[in-house]
Amino acid sequence: MGLLELVPPPQVIQVRGEWSGLKPLCSPRIAYCALAPVKNVKMQLPSFYRMVPNESHQYRGIVHLLQHFQWTWVGVVTYNDDNGEKFVRTMLKMLSEHGICAAFSKRIPALSQFTETAEILETADVINPHLAQILELINSEVTIYVVNADFQATTGLKWAIYLYTLLEGMTVSFVGKVWILTSQWDFSSLTVHRDFDIQVFHGALSFAIHSNRVLGFSEFLQSLHPKSQEGDDFIRNFWEGAFNCSFSHSDDGEDSRDPCTGQERLEDLPGTFFEMSMTGQSYSIYNAVHAVAHALQKMFSFRAEHRSVVDKRRLSSPHPQWSQIQLHSFLRSISFNNSTGDTVSFDEEGELAAGFDLINWVTFPNQSFLRVKTGMMDPQVTPGKEFTINDDTITWPSAFNQVLPTALCNDHCSPGYSRKKKEGKPFCCYDCDLCPEGKISCQTDMDDCVKCPEGQFPNKNQDQCLPKVFHFLSFTEPLGMTLSVLTLSFSLITVLVLRIFIKNKDTPIIKANNRDLTYSLLVSLLLCFLCSLLFIGQPHAVTCFLRQTSFGLVFSVAVSCILAKTITVVLAFMATKPGSRMRKWVGKRLANSIILVCSLIQATICAVWLCTAPPFPDLDTDSLAEETVVECNEGSITMFYCVLGYLGFLAAVSFTVAFQARKLPDSFNEAKFITFSMLVFCSVWLSFIPPYLSTKGKYMVAVEIFSILASSAGLLGCIFLPKCYIIILRPEQNSKDQLRRRNH
Repeated sequence: MGLLELVPPPQVIQVRGEWSGLKPLCSPRIAYCALAPVKNVKMQLPSFYRMVPNESHQYRGIVHLLQHFQWTWVGVVTYNDDNGEKFVRTMLKMLSEHGICAAFSKRIPALSQFTETAEILETADVINPHLAQILELINSEVTIYVVNADFQATTGLKWAIYLYTLLEGMTVSFVGKVWILTSQWDFSSLTVHRDFDIQVFHGALSFAIHSNRVLGFSEFLQSLHPKSQEGDDFIRNFWEGAFNCSFSHSDDGEDSRDPCTGQERLEDLPGTFFEMSMTGQSYSIYNAVHAVAHALQKMFSFRAEHRSVVDKRRLSSPHPQWSQIQLHSFLRSISFNNSTGDTVSFDEEGELAAGFDLINWVTFPNQSFLRVKTGMMDPQVTPGKEFTINDDTITWPSAFNQVLPTALCNDHCSPGYSRKKKEGKPFCCYDCDLCPEGKISCQTDMDDCVKCPEGQFPNKNQDQCLPKVFHFLSFTEPLGMTLSVLTLSFSLITVLVLRIFIKNKDTPIIKANNRDLTYSLLVSLLLCFLCSLLFIGQPHAVTCFLRQTSFGLVFSVAVSCILAKTITVVLAFMATKPGSRMRKWVGKRLANSIILVCSLIQATICAVWLCTAPPFPDLDTDSLAEETVVECNEGSITMFYCVLGYLGFLAAVSFTVAFQARKLPDSFNEAKFITFSMLVFCSVWLSFIPPYLSTKGKYMVAVEIFSILASSAGLLGCIFLPKCYIIILRPEQNSKDQLRRRNH
């Protein structure tokens, strides 16, 4: 059977970054300590095994821990050697990849430099450069320290804290740091540190090789005693150092220690000097021994079943260590549950297929402490769930009063603000800029503000989006109600005027100005007033389809009627001249033709508009910040202005003809009233364009409704009010005699 060795750390650690002193092994070897990860270790040492997980899992666990508590501004501390340099490179790269910044990376100097500093402090108040660096480390405002907790680093760190408290004249409880320690950490101390105040590490978090409580281990420790272990110099020396006593006490006074009585108990030792529970390293040794035992058992079982084949191969094989290679194959495939129920097996790299426990260290003034398992980094579980932690079981350092410590280069940017990088600073350091108008940030530390979705708008604090209310001219709001009342009032007045004219249709003042054209004009004005109701209320497909086309048609008919009346007045005057040929043009046929042709042109424009790009309901989410404008999209702005342009052309022609005929000698000449009415009409619509283009939403609609009502009321008042005045209040002037008298 091949030789199986349990190799202690000094024989397998890296020396100056390279593996030294080891040749390719035939006999399997198992290391029970935590080693730095080595590339291609299985190629160099194919029969080498480690009873510890790969340390890369521990590094990932540190990153998960920092991300869990949103710690992004940390310090990295390690010993000043090759292993520490590798730790810093690996850690800084992983931190940067996960959005965490290292405020600094400090190397703990050699222990000799600390002892030299302590000697200097006893004689003079001098601070050497190494101590200055340590004081800078402890005095830093950084609260989270990631420490590569190998023996040299932790011993140096204890010295640094001791010197710091000595210089500052304070107790270690005021240091106020959260230490995140790697798996090499424990409270074991040198004799010179046995009285070191461990309160500085109260609330520290460390990763530890997974371990479990082994039954009978405490009883085994309690049974240990130098007298019961005769010939065991290790126990004897340990006992003398631990209890500061001597088994070989002499009377010459050379040894000042008290004699060992044999009544000393291991459980009375401070936890910093000796732990009664099984540590991770002891648990690794425990598993290593069982792994070897299981491998041997499998190998012997295999040999018993295939003894003849084994004997022949042993005789014929030129390799003198075939049995060691065979043991190596059994050890490689070993998998069993130990006495605590944990599964023990190796991965492809010969490392223990397990994870790391997250330990919270709770210390007490009497130098005792508790290990509280508060989480785990288990790479064997489903990705994304490998890191678990129970926040409620964590005790934080006394300086934080059980409040979660923060680790930020600067305060968080609240919702409503976005991060802006500080020039010359790491990416974790930033300023907070208020979101620009129209954008929000709904989370802490957002890199950029975003626009609200369509139909929503930012609130006052710019940290959330609120749904926009629909914005349109409603019948129920004051403006809509006012315009509706005005529309109905003018419509009623128009109906009353029409009734007056129908009732007095045979009077000279009505008969003298083409009674049929008057009726047509009044009906078209009534429709003009009523069409404004299409603009009030929430736009729908039908109302959008009818709004502008109805307005354009009825106004074209009204202006055509006015044009026909004006032309009729001019032709009637010209026909009264002797020998005039205009008499054949005077009559209803010409007036009807003018109305039909002028209205048909407008109808054609509207038909083309509706067939090519008709108006439709639309939502405008950009014009108003807090409201969604429900509007009628005109479809084709060009066709809309064609309708308005043609209407303006008719109004201009009517105004021009009426202006030329305003002084014709006629008792009931309407030309002067038509001139004034068309002046009002054109003024209203010319004034309409600027406010229509500069307003949005319901106010734009209100401007158009007002223009419709004002222009229609101008026509109604200027043309028909004087006639109604005569018909109702001056009936004596509405007679043929008065007509003849005025003509002469």
